Amino acid sequence: MKEITYDEFIKLNKKSYTLIDIRDEGLTAYGMIPGALNIYIEDLEKSEELSSIPKEKKLIFYCEIGRRSAEIDDTEGYLEGWDCYSLEGGYVGYVRSEMKSEADIEEKRKKAEESIQKKFHKQLFTPFAKACKTYRLIEEGDRIAVCISGGKDSMLMAKLFQEIQKHRQCNFELTFLVMDPGYNPDNRALIESNARALGIPVTIFDSNIFDSVDNIEKSPCYICARMRRGYLYSRAKELGCNKIALGHHYDDVIETILMGMIHGAQIQTMMPKLHSTNFEGMELIRPLYLVREADICAWRDYNNLHFLQCACHFTDTCTTCHEDGTTSSKRLETKKLIAELKKNNPFVESNIFRSVENVNLDTVIEYKKDGVRHNFLDEY
Repeated sequence: MKEITYDEFIKLNKKSYTLIDIRDEGLTAYGMIPGALNIYIEDLEKSEELSSIPKEKKLIFYCEIGRRSAEIDDTEGYLEGWDCYSLEGGYVGYVRSEMKSEADIEEKRKKAEESIQKKFHKQLFTPFAKACKTYRLIEEGDRIAVCISGGKDSMLMAKLFQEIQKHRQCNFELTFLVMDPGYNPDNRALIESNARALGIPVTIFDSNIFDSVDNIEKSPCYICARMRRGYLYSRAKELGCNKIALGHHYDDVIETILMGMIHGAQIQTMMPKLHSTNFEGMELIRPLYLVREADICAWRDYNNLHFLQCACHFTDTCTTCHEDGTTSSKRLETKKLIAELKKNNPFVESNIFRSVENVNLDTVIEYKKDGVRHNFLDEY
């Protein structure tokens, strides 16, 4: 497949080509190049949309970083007659190319901050502050490592921490921590560019986690996520922090509850805070616990921001890694299930969330506490 650079691409007459995004819906949900047609790579050969494109048009394919699109075999029969190209750098390359001058970056930072203070205050800052107060996530004298993966959730979390610190209701310190587990250079550059544009002073450290999990066949995402958390705890403690903050939001919580029941035969939730079992004196907190994902996306889109969803260097189809071991397809399937249930019951999301606050042990066959099982027959 021939490659075309982004600079060459933007000079083309828009009527002369069709731009095709070959990523899965888990990735395209985080943004697409304007005007692109989404046809997942596995569906290209049988796609009616593809076959209906006039032969005189160039076909320009792109993926996340330009690797999978470059590997498409344009000699295959279903691509016969078209002049085909792969967009160099893929979606990440497009986002980086959209980064403007220092003046534009400063304007972007101001707009992002003002939108939190005004337009999205009720949707974002209010539930963030409520979670911090309700679950006592921020306490006097805390030194919090705000862990930034490069995605929309952790980047917004960093901005909300900066905002709540301005209120000075208690004294605490922040370190904005980014771990590079072996990112593709373009992905790392995108994280750095976004942090600079949003005014987040990140501290970056390297690890070799991606190399370590490359050859693991069983649950590589689960192992990767656990290893990343361990590295973050360790570095945060070295920097004098007593807490690490992760960017899981309300929708992550309800999806985890439902997936635990459907796929794990268990009732449990993603807790708003946890004591570390391996790093004494360290806690994990989730201050986006009450923030809805749709509101995060609205803030992102309003500010024309583009973030990474997954920066795995060995796959372009992996979506956000989850420490519960669930695959991206299971999480996406659960999102769709909740959305379908909501059509008939507008309270389904809050009901799922509140279900783990209303557990009646008198009606539970068996439960575990501190690793010990308790059966209803024990006291029947």
